[in-house]
Amino acid sequence: MSPQLATIYVFAIWAVSWFAAAFWADPAAGRSAFRDQVLYRIVTFIGAILLFGIYGHSYHGRFRLWDVGEKAEWVLFGIAVAGLLFTWWARIYLGRLWSSSVTKKADHHVVDTGPYRLVRHPIYTGIIAALAAIAIQKGTLVALAGAIVMTLGFWIKARLEERFLREQLGAEAYDSYRRRVPMLIPFGPKSG
Repeated sequence: MSPQLATIYVFAIWAVSWFAAAFWADPAAGRSAFRDQVLYRIVTFIGAILLFGIYGHSYHGRFRLWDVGEKAEWVLFGIAVAGLLFTWWARIYLGRLWSSSVTKKADHHVVDTGPYRLVRHPIYTGIIAALAAIAIQKGTLVALAGAIVMTLGFWIKARLEERFLREQLGAEAYDSYRRRVPMLIPFGPKSG
């Protein structure tokens, strides 16, 4: 099996398991307005189409900008797996507070331990790492654009979540967390 195909299989298994686990979350006690969520959903969907939907898993041809070689592609496979495992660590750590949309759960509080002590949005960090690895494996301008557009979608969603949680959980508690922990990049800027 090629490293590119292995990466796609792992990503597909992750996606199926991720959506199946949605039944493991508590119901929402509050939700941001749907109109506030439309932009990140559209941007992320467009990015996914660019990264995954334009062409099949064969990355060879005239549109490929580079070929990093099989050894490097296996390293990128490892990065993708590590990113997806990081998302699962964050989701399991968050437990029943997790939601696919921007919501508040009963007894919601700022989670600032486990992976949430490294970044405020570890699920997005892990997904972005996996998307970057896939785009580099594919080596096409369309794949790179897809990963960048999806990253923009997750950044938009993260900003929306932060505004919502700051309002719902209290500005003082959330602002203190923002000052201590970077948004998406471990050891990166804290307030971004």
